[in-house]
Amino acid sequence: MAKIVLDVPEGFMGLVNSWRETLEAMKAAVDRTDGGKAVDYAQIEREASERCRESEREAHRVILSALDIDVPRIVVGGLRYNRVGRCEAPYHTMAGSVSVERSLYRQAGTRGGQPEAKVVDPVSLRAGVVGEGWLPHTARVMSHEVQKGTSREAEATALEYGLLPYSRSSFESVAHLVGALAVAEHQDIEDMLIDAYEVPQEARSISVSLDRVSVPMEEPRARPVGRPAKGAAKRPIARNFRMAYCGTVTVHEENGAALHTIRYGAMPGGDIIGLRNRLVADVATLVSKRRDLKLQLLCDGAPEMWNLLEEGFTEQRFGPGILRLVDLHHLTEKLGAAARIIEPDAGALLPRWKMRLINRSGAAKEILEELIGSGLDEGPGDSHPVHAAITYLQSHHENADRMNYARARRLGLPLGSGNVEATCKSLFEMRLKRCGARWKNETGQHIVQLRAFALSDRWGPAVEFTLRPLRKAVRVAA
Repeated sequence: MAKIVLDVPEGFMGLVNSWRETLEAMKAAVDRTDGGKAVDYAQIEREASERCRESEREAHRVILSALDIDVPRIVVGGLRYNRVGRCEAPYHTMAGSVSVERSLYRQAGTRGGQPEAKVVDPVSLRAGVVGEGWLPHTARVMSHEVQKGTSREAEATALEYGLLPYSRSSFESVAHLVGALAVAEHQDIEDMLIDAYEVPQEARSISVSLDRVSVPMEEPRARPVGRPAKGAAKRPIARNFRMAYCGTVTVHEENGAALHTIRYGAMPGGDIIGLRNRLVADVATLVSKRRDLKLQLLCDGAPEMWNLLEEGFTEQRFGPGILRLVDLHHLTEKLGAAARIIEPDAGALLPRWKMRLINRSGAAKEILEELIGSGLDEGPGDSHPVHAAITYLQSHHENADRMNYARARRLGLPLGSGNVEATCKSLFEMRLKRCGARWKNETGQHIVQLRAFALSDRWGPAVEFTLRPLRKAVRVAA
């Protein structure tokens, strides 16, 4: 049997003892495998993981203890703090919580109860702890799980992995702590993200889109007149659906296929103008990096979306080369309904119209004349498909040439706004429209902001920029 001699500092003896126990447990596991019998290896995996987690917790305890500074006075960010005591507190790691004794300090010249008199400790400041003891990587992983699904699902997933042994409410609170930080600093964070973005070499164009999606919101409900019934809610609420906003900036290759999409979202009570301005700022940065990129505004036919985009993407800022296009799929939906009225027994009219649209620049005007000439313009309303198609074409075909699909096809630009439609589903519907779910604007935006980072493939740097300001140097006061 091999013998190893190590020189170990006094503070690391707990870690050495943990390693010794792990080695003995693994030797016992090997002994149980003798004789050729079947082995419950899942149990061995669980035992090995738990032993490793014990070592991990002990390692965190040693390192966190080393971050403590026990002196009468310290300086943090140019402000002096006086020591007010020492106590133990838990710090939460991926492997579980560890207890660490550390000194506590209060800003000089303040008294308890004042906002600036909050007690701080060097361990939390130096490590960039989130909230009450949540280590930054642990907080990052927990918030990532909650942006994907509910806190109960996150808790169940962590239990299966054998990591993050925390409650559902802990997952919930940590995700909202990180989300609140991301929302508060999202402008600076997104500036850093877009500045660091490398435009793919094969990129040829950028499309910008806006759309809306309904979200279930929790709103106060008026109490009925008279004496409330026994057991009635003290603060009655209603679950109402309101319209949230999605935005996308997509980089395309020469045939219009998407290379990468940056996604944005705003809750129904959020700042839609701020979201639009974010699109403008990010596109301006991308265009400054690659002057050869074509710029296209691509939306469905909603006037609100087009007005928002037109107000931000002006010729004064981006030049006269901005291309505009109404989503082809929304148009063909309108035309399909009208075609079934004009030729109920024929299925060739819509395909013929579509072929004309993607091959002839003036096709939208020709189809409009054909619809008017059919004499089936019954009147206003959604129940009259021919009239709806006529109105849709009249609203857009001559307005900035928004239905020139043949030109877009020749230039290698996308014809559909599928990226923003998919964002409505992935950013909002898959996460926020669960059965019985209801949201408030502020907390909902926490999840939307985190989820937008993840779906845009920017999670790692975005969370790093979010949590970095929590790390603060602590100096011993002279």
